Amino acid sequence: MPPDDRYVAWFETLGIADVPRVGGKNASLGEMMRSLAAQGVRVPPGFATTAAVYRAFVAANGLEPEIRARLAALQEGRATLQETGEAIRRLFLESGFPPDLADAIRAAYRDLGARRGVEAPAVAVRSSATAEDLPTASFAGQQETFLNVRGEAALLDACRRCFASLFTDRAISYREAQGFDHLQVALSVGVQAMVRADLAGAGVIFTLDTETGFPGVVVITAAWGLGETVVQGLVEPDRILVFKPLLDEPARTPIIEKTRGAKERKLVTATGGSAPTALVETTQRERLSFVLQDAEALQLARWAVAVERHYGRPMDLEWAKDGETGELFILQARPETVQARRAASGTLRVWRLSDRRARPLLRGAAVGEGIAAAEACVLRSVEEIGRFRDGAILVTEATDPDWVPVMRRAAGIVTDHGGPTSHAAIVSRELGVPAVVGTRQATALLRDGQPITLSCAEGDQGLVYDGRLAFTVTELDLRDLPRTRTAIMLNLANPAAALRWWRLPAAGVGLARMEFIINNHVRIHPMALVRFAEVADPEARRQIEELTRGYPDKAEYFVEHLARGIAKLAAPFHPNPVIVRLSDFKSNEYAHLIGGAAFEPAEENPMLGLRGASRYYSARYRDGFALECRAIRRVREEIGLANVVVMVPFCRTPAEADRVLAEMARHGLVRGQAGLEVYVMCEIPSNVILAEEFAARFDGFSIGSNDLTQLVLGVDRDSAELAHLFDERDEAVRRMIADVIRRAHASGVKVGICGEAPSNHPEFAEFLVEQGIDSISLNPDSFVRTLRHVAAAEARLARTAEAAAGDAPRREGAQEGRTP
Repeated sequence: MPPDDRYVAWFETLGIADVPRVGGKNASLGEMMRSLAAQGVRVPPGFATTAAVYRAFVAANGLEPEIRARLAALQEGRATLQETGEAIRRLFLESGFPPDLADAIRAAYRDLGARRGVEAPAVAVRSSATAEDLPTASFAGQQETFLNVRGEAALLDACRRCFASLFTDRAISYREAQGFDHLQVALSVGVQAMVRADLAGAGVIFTLDTETGFPGVVVITAAWGLGETVVQGLVEPDRILVFKPLLDEPARTPIIEKTRGAKERKLVTATGGSAPTALVETTQRERLSFVLQDAEALQLARWAVAVERHYGRPMDLEWAKDGETGELFILQARPETVQARRAASGTLRVWRLSDRRARPLLRGAAVGEGIAAAEACVLRSVEEIGRFRDGAILVTEATDPDWVPVMRRAAGIVTDHGGPTSHAAIVSRELGVPAVVGTRQATALLRDGQPITLSCAEGDQGLVYDGRLAFTVTELDLRDLPRTRTAIMLNLANPAAALRWWRLPAAGVGLARMEFIINNHVRIHPMALVRFAEVADPEARRQIEELTRGYPDKAEYFVEHLARGIAKLAAPFHPNPVIVRLSDFKSNEYAHLIGGAAFEPAEENPMLGLRGASRYYSARYRDGFALECRAIRRVREEIGLANVVVMVPFCRTPAEADRVLAEMARHGLVRGQAGLEVYVMCEIPSNVILAEEFAARFDGFSIGSNDLTQLVLGVDRDSAELAHLFDERDEAVRRMIADVIRRAHASGVKVGICGEAPSNHPEFAEFLVEQGIDSISLNPDSFVRTLRHVAAAEARLARTAEAAAGDAPRREGAQEGRTP
């Protein structure tokens, strides 16, 4: 007997217009099956019970009067949330299915088995409320999911439990906050063929960056086993960022971040016992391996973009890989709500710790961009939430949806487990509460009542500090920003924070500091990887072995991490130029890298020693420079970010320039080939004096005002005693800058400035405009302010020029009148 279509609907018959009938999740599954199958998007087969089943169940068991009475007691303060939820759920669990409803569900289940050639197929039973997954309210995770359900009796029981989960404490609290009538919301149950992700892996996808709203990436998280560990925040998953604009370019692999998570546990199908699933430890091999191959990540990203285009809005998806067939599937798709609401704002809020030297106690994934300073409230389980203090920072092992009522009252959240796409992270974002998740040891290190500061202002890495640290919050108004002739660019160093600034209308990046990436993301001296046998220090050897575990070629560790870091800096500004300065450590700074002491000389004056261009052809560093070149080639050619421009720092002579360009060419970076531009830093007086010779060898100059001031005035830029003499606005420095701009332009070469002077001194920015500089590169937090200064300076110059042009005919006429 075919299933009753009043009560059951197959996914392929549904569309997005069926939300009132089968809820957001199930309607979306049907929409994807019908509209996106031609683009390769795969959705596991299944069916949905309709909202009519839920309402008939409630009516047949006479539940509505009791539910209303219980909710009224809650709203009037006569009962607690916990008492109300428990009582209403018990009503459902003690009720039975009317025969016609049960028969319809059984018939559809048997039909699903027949379609798959299995008598009692394993299924995932998911709740789908008729008021969920709306563009303005996600309702994510408010109801239950049951995995690996097998058999008709178990299926009916799972459906009953789904109905009851419409009244979990978190669901009641959420609907109260969102203003939804509890009795107007119905629940559909999705019954979906199980994907054997327990033999492979699963995770979550967002079609924008969840922290900054940057729309140019797809964010994929992945863990071994069933995806509930990612959704519930039980593990630290792998994280992959794919750059959308290059997804369809042939021979490109536009993965701009690939971070391996700890993945210490996985959820698998149980082989015995009463529970259908079991949480088990992963093997060391699984922890050291990525769940997804690059090709699989790119396939999921393409599907995600197809789903996003179809719905016309950013999306939040769940995916799984079948370990038996190797096939990938999309399990769910819902609108992303948090960044979609923020997109309409014309302001950018910038948080900054006042003490930049403070050392963090803990690190994890940042959720949000804010900072919170308060006492820690360490809770081991949800049963303890009664002692939570309003305005404290919640510290717990994992912040699953049961914690939502207390999360609303927290100043911040810190967890041991979880990743940036876990359900707990999603809810934290929606509540506007900053969180640091996946610290691994917060509950062990932090004490109840301890004053702490939580910072998500460092990019995608969240930090927790001891004590209450001072911080500032600045609002940058991005509405009605003026246009300028001078290209206004950014100075950036930290890839983790690069996506934060995508809303700034920058003309690109005038200075991307490679050494920051090496120091903070690679951490190992490149020569210690190329010549590991020469590293004698046992502790350095141990650290190198630990960091490069899983890399048969230790040098590949350096190339991959550097390439991804550069790519993450370059992607938000594509296709505008991003000028990447080759490493400019001094020898004493290089020595502090892991293994660096074995390869660096002891110099009396490192500032004027083996740095910049002189290193790249030196026997001491030549093999390390080869790795820098490999990383840049990978960014430009394999990832596809050809907007990356290379810049050579501290190049003392034209002959040295020739040696560096030859060394770059030896490693496949040939100026002019494949559109490669090479700039030179103008920071030594010789760069100005021999401007024409340098212009013949490079495509542009970038003035480094700090070093140029130091060398023109003979003042150590780091000397506190001489600080009163160090001034980029000194007339000698200004003349050098004016001279190089004039001579560079006469040679047909562009010239910009990437020093801090224009950020710090508005009058200096005006001077640069008067000299006709092509670009000014600024620190992000001074971008808006200086942009307005530059626009005003250009307007004044224009008015002066117009006035001069208007005076010219009168002067000529007066002269003609005096002519005999």
